[in-house]
Amino acid sequence: MAVDTTYRERRLAERLRDPEFKAEYLRAQRSIGQVDAVMRSLDKMREAAGMSKAQLAREIDKNPASIRRLFTSEVNPELKTIAAMAAALDAEIVVKPRKRRRLRTRRRTQAAAA
Repeated sequence: MAVDTTYRERRLAERLRDPEFKAEYLRAQRSIGQVDAVMRSLDKMREAAGMSKAQLAREIDKNPASIRRLFTSEVNPELKTIAAMAAALDAEIVVKPRKRRRLRTRRRTQAAAA
């Protein structure tokens, strides 16, 4: 049984054959995934606190519609907005390093390219 794919999927598959495109595409996917994970965590904390999106918006002096969009749309929120939401929810943002092996590999790749 043949799988019917859309033009977009076929075009993406074609472009992913290019190693540079594929590397950038995967980097962007990881970045988007990290932002989405942070937003999901904040939304769970907001719900656990019994706070509406509008209440959270008022707490951080933002327009309620803009905060609703952050939780319901694919957007890229500013770090200061994320920090303000975390503070309003009595949480903190933590950044931790990836595995060192991966970092060294990337540095070697960058050094070799230079």
